Amino acid sequence: MRRRPFLTLAAAALFVPAVGQQAAQAEEKSSLADLEDLLLYGAARIPAPRREPSQEMVATSLVTSRREFKAAQYDALARALPGRIAAAEMVGSAEERARNVARLYNIAVRLCIKVGIDNLVAITADRALSAARLGGDPLITAEAQRMVSSSWRRQGGLARATDIVVVAAEDLLADASVSETARLATRGDLFATAAYTAAKSGDRSYAHALIREAADSAAAASRSSGLLDGVQGVALHELSVHRELGDAGRAIEMAATIDPAALPTAERQARFFTDVARAFDQWGKPEQCYLALLAAEETAPQEVRRGAVRDLAAGLLRHDRRLPGVRDFAARAGVQII
Repeated sequence: MRRRPFLTLAAAALFVPAVGQQAAQAEEKSSLADLEDLLLYGAARIPAPRREPSQEMVATSLVTSRREFKAAQYDALARALPGRIAAAEMVGSAEERARNVARLYNIAVRLCIKVGIDNLVAITADRALSAARLGGDPLITAEAQRMVSSSWRRQGGLARATDIVVVAAEDLLADASVSETARLATRGDLFATAAYTAAKSGDRSYAHALIREAADSAAAASRSSGLLDGVQGVALHELSVHRELGDAGRAIEMAATIDPAALPTAERQARFFTDVARAFDQWGKPEQCYLALLAAEETAPQEVRRGAVRDLAAGLLRHDRRLPGVRDFAARAGVQII
């Protein structure tokens, strides 16, 4: 990352349906063709691995998949993930296979959300939860339930989506087989997801109550572990909650309390700047919106191909005389410029 331009754009962003979208989406869908084949036809349609899969290979593939997602290397992840899932289905005991497959499908759900293909979000989430239940690991199952909740939300089932993660959080908190720190950290993630979904449904009081629960759980887990990852994740969700409730100014105030350079991954930094851009767009401030989008691109170029960014970029074109370079940015985001 080129640190100086990134930080400059960060400071500037915070303190100072598009034509051609179907073509862009078709290009993205092709990047997940192998995953579609795996889901629909099984591993027989996936190229065979160069060598016999082993437990070590599967463990490495899990680490690599997480790293690629966090680095916003979505193209590389999309190419490799189907083969990694197929290999995980071949190695270990039935429970080990199920746990590893569930972990990889949880990552696949998040990838499909990034690309914006809701049909694949639903299928991969179902595969993740089915495998997780066979594997018997409560934390993997809770994450899969969170992915199922995301699928329901994207299909418009907001009440059910909220309920899924609230119930999952309550069940996990009562599971003494999991350490208290892990239970609290995961509960924070689950309640943060529930808060965002409640905000999308317009339930202001419930959304605020849920995000407070999420923050309390994440803070308690952080005190035990010394890690800030969960606290940062909840803060990003709180920003999104304010924006979804129409409180753009409050969202920007929240964003000003977050140091984007301290966020640990490119994916998380880009998500922060995209949400900041959406809040500024909602607030009617195109210059700051554009600067935030440039910061997102500087952090993670593949992130700007998301549908939300395309929509923002298309809207900014009407300000092209005030925003130097916005037409080129829109083209990079997948908007067809006429």
